[in-house]
Amino acid sequence: MEVIIQPNPSDCAAAGARIIGKLLEAKANAVLGLATGSTPLPLYGELVRMNRAGEVDFSGVTSFNLDEYIGLPGDHPCSYRYFMEQELFKDINIEPGRTHVPDGLADDVGEHCRAYEQAILDCGGIDLQILGLGSDGHIGFNEPGSSLGSRTRIKTLTGETREDNARFFDSIEEVPRHCITMGVATIMECRQIVLFAFGEAKAEIIATAIEGPVSAMVPASALQMHPEVKILLDEAAASRLKQKDYYKEVFAGKPSWQCF
Repeated sequence: MEVIIQPNPSDCAAAGARIIGKLLEAKANAVLGLATGSTPLPLYGELVRMNRAGEVDFSGVTSFNLDEYIGLPGDHPCSYRYFMEQELFKDINIEPGRTHVPDGLADDVGEHCRAYEQAILDCGGIDLQILGLGSDGHIGFNEPGSSLGSRTRIKTLTGETREDNARFFDSIEEVPRHCITMGVATIMECRQIVLFAFGEAKAEIIATAIEGPVSAMVPASALQMHPEVKILLDEAAASRLKQKDYYKEVFAGKPSWQCF
């Protein structure tokens, strides 16, 4: 696990975009795992800029999103399909048929989840997964207590998660109670993972996930066991890390061949 601390979210986004750009330069048909919510917005803005400038090409890319609300059609303004179309897909040269988001209206949710897992395998697996971090330590919608061996499945959202997401709806009553999400084990099979977290409100859970014990009660802590994880934090989110100065020293002293 590499912890990278930058002054602000914009610098984190630029660093993350360079990581993705380096991957696509080496592998034009890479498979990307994507996330929604406010955290990845600076990253997506930077990727749009780079694509328009001819610095990165998405024409051969396939994408899989982490999750979707059950009960929302893809054209609902609060659905994650709609989010991705508005915030990224419509502004880059990715083929629409190569973008995958779980279907919140699937007739058979269990079968749809199995098919989603199979589609990832059929594409050769996810090369790089983007993650945000919930205030309770969830990744995707893998809430505290989720099995670390879990696969794509239906999950019931906690009250805390629904409250956190209520800002995107007119009221908390409109926030769905169920979702489809990639499992922790599905995420852990991705070849590379880049997690972003910003702000003082994420500082405590970041410290727990990075420097605390691995526990199903903090699903993000499972990332400690992954061989290729980068954690991109602004100064506020990194403020409670005990090893903060060491992480900065490591990043500043990276050999040239490891830089991005």
